[in-house]
Amino acid sequence: MGTPLTNWFKQRGIDWKQALAGHMETDMQMLPLFPVLEINKITSSFVQWLFTPTTNSDKHKDLYISATRLSSQELNDNTDLAAQQTQRERFNINILPVLANNHENSVFYQLDLEEVAKAFATHSLPLPPALPDTKNTFNAISDAMFRCKTNQLLNKPWQQDEAKAFSLLKEAIINIEASQPVNPKLALKADQIVWGRCPVRMDLAGGWTDTPPHCMLNGGSAVNIAIELNGQAPIQCFAKPCPEHKIILRSIDLGSEEHLFTYNDIEQYSKVGSAFSIPRAALALSGFSPVFGNHTFDSLAEQLKNFGSGLEITTLCAVPKGSGLGTSSILSATILGTLSEACNLGWDKIEIGKKALAIEQLLTTGGGWQDQFGGVLEGVKFLTTQRGFDQTPLVRWISDKVLETGMLKQRMLLYYTGITRVAKNILSEIVRGMFLNSAKRLAILNEIEEHALYTFEELQKGNDKNLGNILNKSWKLNQLLDPGTNTPEIQVIIDRVAPYIDGLKLLGAGGGGFMVMLAKDAQAAATLKEDLAQFPPNPLARFVEFSISRQGLMVTKS
Repeated sequence: MGTPLTNWFKQRGIDWKQALAGHMETDMQMLPLFPVLEINKITSSFVQWLFTPTTNSDKHKDLYISATRLSSQELNDNTDLAAQQTQRERFNINILPVLANNHENSVFYQLDLEEVAKAFATHSLPLPPALPDTKNTFNAISDAMFRCKTNQLLNKPWQQDEAKAFSLLKEAIINIEASQPVNPKLALKADQIVWGRCPVRMDLAGGWTDTPPHCMLNGGSAVNIAIELNGQAPIQCFAKPCPEHKIILRSIDLGSEEHLFTYNDIEQYSKVGSAFSIPRAALALSGFSPVFGNHTFDSLAEQLKNFGSGLEITTLCAVPKGSGLGTSSILSATILGTLSEACNLGWDKIEIGKKALAIEQLLTTGGGWQDQFGGVLEGVKFLTTQRGFDQTPLVRWISDKVLETGMLKQRMLLYYTGITRVAKNILSEIVRGMFLNSAKRLAILNEIEEHALYTFEELQKGNDKNLGNILNKSWKLNQLLDPGTNTPEIQVIIDRVAPYIDGLKLLGAGGGGFMVMLAKDAQAAATLKEDLAQFPPNPLARFVEFSISRQGLMVTKS
């Protein structure tokens, strides 16, 4: 209790020498300190008196002095440890429904709900009433996923509960944008073109902590770099007026084109297989949808007539799908930035990044915020957010000199593995664990967050000697969170490059895409490039030149 034993007796008016007569020379472990009482005499006030003496405590003092007392050693010798453990487990199981039903005043939804679901399923405990969606959104989300997990373990229908959890998260994020409707106004002359271009993101540490719901429950941290590939910002968007009252979408890299005539056409952004889901969602958030628009037009044609023209939007994504460079989120941000300029919306880079997070939810891909902010915001930076639905990041810039000068620039290599893995499938499984407060996953996420802070501090000091270890630690943590991130095909490449490098990591969610490597020295880098160029692991694998972007997202008019 943090109090010397003699003080404990003195505070309760007990002569300790008398109370411990015959045991004065005994080790503390052997002192008879703990009273043995009939259960009806163990009152809450007596237990409280043991911890905090009260003014009216004579009866408790007399009860203590007159009781048979045992030492710690005697308690240990007389305890049936197996029975105690069984009792403890029974109490733990029996208290769970009580905690659930009293969730407003208990810690039920802060527990490891993955383990709680196993207990409910194993012991056939009755599920508590479902939480309403309107009270505490975080608890309602956790409740839905807890039900999903319990029913899944019981081989009962569970898909509806899982869909509800993801839907509640989606609605909470999207409602922020819906509560701030916009009214686009044409800001272009008939012959003008808006050109938006953005670098991609190289993540060094902190990945996954930026992903909802984790970032909204705990905040997130990430260290990343905005990079250009082969001297260019690879994500680009062009917008210009169209004389007809419609919206034309084109993709240079996909060779596709679609024409949108109605609000319904725009709102098909969650349509599976559509090549233009991202532009559709960006248009909706830019006010070309009644959901997010501050207007009362009956149709898109009427809105465009009032707008003054249609729009022709062309995108270019000069990065392979599944690259791990944050391509889809950065494309969202680039289109949003272009539309902001074309439609006089006045969004800054932070606002654009936050709206790109909403697009992830509209598309049901569920990604986080570090991809778009990693590309939109220039240079090397440490991004952190606080708990809550407002995920506005605090940006702390890091000097890029440590990465851009001398030998290190020659040693840092970007390699496209030629292997792709779609992040949405990876995200879903890990996000389920976030919903359930999975202790195992949360411990890893906490370590990832601590590693991001450590990375920031090391780069701030200009300590380039530790960069290899930083990359290796990030890669190790990603594998702990998602073992599937390191496929057999990826391991073959890692085994080949291992003798030449100090560290590496796959970028993004992993499983394929780009890999950043830090060669041991300039000669090792040259040898590595020559070897992999002569004997690539697959026909698509290749090295790509990169440089740190000092502009981030740029949007200009002709």
